[in-house]
Amino acid sequence: MLDWFRDNKPVKEEGYTTQLLGADAVKYINARKKDEPFYLYLTFNAPHTPYQAPREYVDRFKHIADPTRRTYAGMVSCLDDEIGKVVAALDAKGLRDNTLILFHSDNGGTTNAMFAGQMADLSKTKLPCDNGPYRDGKGTLFQGGCLVAACAKWPGKIKPGTVDGLIHAVDIYPTIAALAGASTAKRKPLDGVDVWGTISEGKASPRSEIVYNVEPFRSAVRQGDWKLIWRSLIPTSVDLFNLAEDPYEKNNLAAAHPDKVAALQERINGLGKESAKPLALMYVAKVGLAHGKRLMGSEDGKGAVMVGPDDPSITDEGAGQREVPAGH
Repeated sequence: MLDWFRDNKPVKEEGYTTQLLGADAVKYINARKKDEPFYLYLTFNAPHTPYQAPREYVDRFKHIADPTRRTYAGMVSCLDDEIGKVVAALDAKGLRDNTLILFHSDNGGTTNAMFAGQMADLSKTKLPCDNGPYRDGKGTLFQGGCLVAACAKWPGKIKPGTVDGLIHAVDIYPTIAALAGASTAKRKPLDGVDVWGTISEGKASPRSEIVYNVEPFRSAVRQGDWKLIWRSLIPTSVDLFNLAEDPYEKNNLAAAHPDKVAALQERINGLGKESAKPLALMYVAKVGLAHGKRLMGSEDGKGAVMVGPDDPSITDEGAGQREVPAGH
């Protein structure tokens, strides 16, 4: 492994990343005392690019014709096995009944090679991800890129079932802090709220708003059932959806509800005024545009490339994807 660290010190280890991370997590649990509280933040990178998996996992899915999809299934299967080993370690230590396990993704599946990561050559690859009926995927502000799978398990503490209340990733911190009896009084204002009642008992979520993103060139916010996606660079565009009636974002209602658009745009502008300047865009403006041309990572693994005037920019929502016909 390259770029591999333990306790902030570089180490050299042979193996597959998913299995190395799983083994380290098991080792950490085995070293715990039964009466010693702990927090384990285990961030598997699977099934991110590059699409690679041990042969024995790929061979589990010989019935899948597409080779990349077959490998992708192997990656997820390996991830599943490693999570199983972590849970088994908790059982072996007698910690299972007193441990809350949270699992969630960080974004939807990649449907556009531009958002797959710059370390892999995907020029001849059919992307294996499938977000079902949800629109678009990773890197976009549509539900296919933002609505992710999640589950929580704590024997005797969480009622079995499905929760559909609004929950944002920023809610995890105040929720866990409250469960642990930790005070969050001496800290900066939090965006998150305690959603334990929603997770454990299916109660109504205390959250009524989701801030998807606030950037100088695009932003999105949801209040109740209404979601606005606003791309502010010329040519500007505004998409308004009622997610209760249109969860797959097929019908843009912006023209029919100008007051709702104005209210959500005002909210976004307010959030923008509160936000710090985005360091990534500041860097791009200073370095990437110094030569007068846009700079993007290539998809062929050969490094950064200049982007022509007719090529999509990184600010284009779903660049390279098929257009959804008006009214659909």
